[in-house]
Amino acid sequence: MRLLPGTLCLCLALALSYAVHKLAGDQQTEDQHEVYHNKEDHHIHGSHGDHGNRGDHHNHGDHGNRGDHHGHGDHGDHGDHHGHGNRHAVEHDRCKGIEFDAIMVNEEGIPYFFKGEDLWIGFHGDSDLANHTFKELDEYHHLGHVDAAFRMYFEDNPEDHKRIFFILEDQVFSYYQHNLEKGYPKKISEVFPGIPDHLDAAVECPKGDCKDDSVIFFKGDKVYHYDLKTKEVDEKEWDHLDNCTAALRFLDHFYCFHGTKFTKFHPVSGNVTGKYPKDARDYFMRCHKFGKDSDHTERETCSRVHLDALTSDDAGNVYAFRGHHYLEQKAGSDEWQSHPIDKNWKKLHSDVDAVFSYNNHLYMIKDNNVYVYSVGDTHTLLEGYPKTVTEELGITGHVDAAFVCADHHIVHIIQGQKMIDVDLAATPRVVKSEAPLHFKHVDGGTCGPEGVKILAGSYYYNYESPQVLVASRILPQPHKVSVELFGCDH
Repeated sequence: MRLLPGTLCLCLALALSYAVHKLAGDQQTEDQHEVYHNKEDHHIHGSHGDHGNRGDHHNHGDHGNRGDHHGHGDHGDHGDHHGHGNRHAVEHDRCKGIEFDAIMVNEEGIPYFFKGEDLWIGFHGDSDLANHTFKELDEYHHLGHVDAAFRMYFEDNPEDHKRIFFILEDQVFSYYQHNLEKGYPKKISEVFPGIPDHLDAAVECPKGDCKDDSVIFFKGDKVYHYDLKTKEVDEKEWDHLDNCTAALRFLDHFYCFHGTKFTKFHPVSGNVTGKYPKDARDYFMRCHKFGKDSDHTERETCSRVHLDALTSDDAGNVYAFRGHHYLEQKAGSDEWQSHPIDKNWKKLHSDVDAVFSYNNHLYMIKDNNVYVYSVGDTHTLLEGYPKTVTEELGITGHVDAAFVCADHHIVHIIQGQKMIDVDLAATPRVVKSEAPLHFKHVDGGTCGPEGVKILAGSYYYNYESPQVLVASRILPQPHKVSVELFGCDH
């Protein structure tokens, strides 16, 4: 089996949208999601750490939504977390285009999108009433909406650090663990002296991104950098950046939302690099293709959200799965194409847990079932499938990743923090060995001429062999999926 030819550009919201964070313990790396994780709604992807803060860590568990997280980001997808379900007669449809009042991330790095009284948690799913999560965000407290929201990063002051702040007109509301703190609301002039009322947006800016721990406030074309330690205000005009109606720090990147569009900007200079603005529906939420100009291939390749699975078949075609879509790179080509999973993988629909190639067939694991498809111009589900994971592989429990190396008959299956080796040549199939792993959570894995690639969030890690993976206790150099696998510029 050949995997990831050299053409793969060692040269996966939203999109986009984890510079030091933790992954798998205390390994610090550059933040790993741009619209993130999420086997959405499941782990964000195990335990995502503080993604939105200081790029502090992500311990994976989606890049995402209350529950499984899969996000997508400029990145968008993308981390996807499910919202709370239907609960009022009239609600907004994000995929029809919304100008959000505010966007922020919670303590797990999952994005919260606010519009009026509505709150969406993660990259897809229905909205819920904001006051179901933040009970004082209601009309009784004169908060039918918010003007701005952000999660504070201020290590020098534990009383503010990791608090969530909402701003409405001239009032500031501070929440800790989703509870309004005593003494709030307070006037903006009391909490952030020198910052005007009736703001359009706000976003935290930790030391390293800004000179010192700060908050960036937006009002019209004016930008106010507020130093949390000195309380000094640096007022600027960024005429080149559209007025921000919401702002977000996600996976070490900063995004200005204006209408249904967003632009990635530098937090100090406001400089914009790359092709912006882009439509938030292509990167920060899971929407089916909604217009002729939507580019799902760009969204899926250049998302900094985790992939669900990655593999290649015996012919050298490479497949990367994320949410409802899969990316395909034909053997000998540098181009990727994006398609809905249910277009070519009948009965599978979406959101696979793991995929591996063996004996000219693709084994696709979803929930507790294994689907086996023949490889060719069309992918045909073999008769008698799906079968349960126990029937097909002789194991029980959720599968996070699976891969086969070269012409071997061993499938390496990752479940949580252990790897199980199953002999595919045996009848019935039997477990040959089991070993612990140092990763807190793995989204996918694949094996080829360059060794083993382990996908965790928006990064992958190379190992010489499965044996080296099991023996290793130190993370190797992380590689960005979007940049080094798909050739994106971010």
